[in-house]
Amino acid sequence: MEKHLAVLRWVWLAFVAVWAPTYVIYWSPVDFLYLCNVGVILTLVGLWQRSSLLLSSQAVGTVVIGPLWLLDVSWGAVTHGRLLIGGTEYMWDATRPLWVRLLSFDHVAVPLATCWAIRKLGYDRRAWGLQAGIAGVVLVLSRIVEPWKNINFAQKELVTFHTWGPAPVHLLVIWSVVVLVVYWPAHAVLCRWMGQK
Repeated sequence: MEKHLAVLRWVWLAFVAVWAPTYVIYWSPVDFLYLCNVGVILTLVGLWQRSSLLLSSQAVGTVVIGPLWLLDVSWGAVTHGRLLIGGTEYMWDATRPLWVRLLSFDHVAVPLATCWAIRKLGYDRRAWGLQAGIAGVVLVLSRIVEPWKNINFAQKELVTFHTWGPAPVHLLVIWSVVVLVVYWPAHAVLCRWMGQK
């Protein structure tokens, strides 16, 4: 078990060593505020610390979002760029090199890596609360930093591009949807199917 985790640690470190500077150069340091990108970094920390809690929290944050991202990208590939859900428009931005855009398959890699790791280390039931807290902090920062980017939909939500009232109300609505509709079901499934700590 330890040998396999060690291999995953080094593979993840090598990926982040390419991924992080590439994102700084081709996108923006601000893009590290996206919850999916926070997940890449926290997964690295969790793997190196052998932290079941941190890895579990990132599994909670990605096991629903990752497959939805893949579904949207796959739909766009089949329909020549028309999206089913939205949020993956950048994958069809030909002004960015293809290899840079392909690094976004971290949306698939994070849930796979975290689920594999917590299968070995055990799922920590506190993960849902930790991920809810992480999302809350990141959403507030997303609202403040470069608001025109609408990072994590902190300005306007994904479906109707509507703003739900003043900033605190909108953030509370987005946070509640993410925590209750995305994170809670993921937590419930992971509690049931993974060994718990």
